[in-house]
Amino acid sequence: MTQEKVVDQDQHLIETTVSSAIMAQGNMLTVRYDEARLPNGVISGREYVIHPGAVVVVALTPAGEVVLERQFRYPLKQVFIELPAGKIDPGEPVLTTGQRELLEETGYTAQSWVKLGVQHPCIGYSNEVIHIYLATGLSLGAHARDIDEAMDVFVWPFERVMQAIEAGDITDSKTMSAMLLAERYLRLHPQTESLV
Repeated sequence: MTQEKVVDQDQHLIETTVSSAIMAQGNMLTVRYDEARLPNGVISGREYVIHPGAVVVVALTPAGEVVLERQFRYPLKQVFIELPAGKIDPGEPVLTTGQRELLEETGYTAQSWVKLGVQHPCIGYSNEVIHIYLATGLSLGAHARDIDEAMDVFVWPFERVMQAIEAGDITDSKTMSAMLLAERYLRLHPQTESLV
């Protein structure tokens, strides 16, 4: 089905912006309040967050282990297990973001990069898009974390990560989505470095 047909098919669901205003502006995020005309003609308020987008990386060691991080996430006041990830800088290609973030946070570089897809983690209140990459052919060097980043970097076997997701020990949505896409990709491409 082409994009044009999807748009025509969904025309009865489209909301149209009537007015838009910035409620708050931060260093990375903007909160907007729009008035939107609903398909039935009613005007309704829409609050949402503008996000620059991000990249998450499933990085596999030559032994097929997954590079992970443990870090404190302030909004939930909790330490989470996550894949390396970070926001896209203005004008930066998404692959460059993934390569930069992997090196900065973990010290790893990768020879091979495959884009697995995208996810929209919070469609009800943000326009954030997270690009998902698989990185293989890893070499370990020195990380270059920002001064405000503190994390532990470690590796787990692929299957242990999947078990941790199933057990509820990993609840970060970008990590869960990325691992599911990586698992499928690796099943279809068994020559890729992995224990899967």
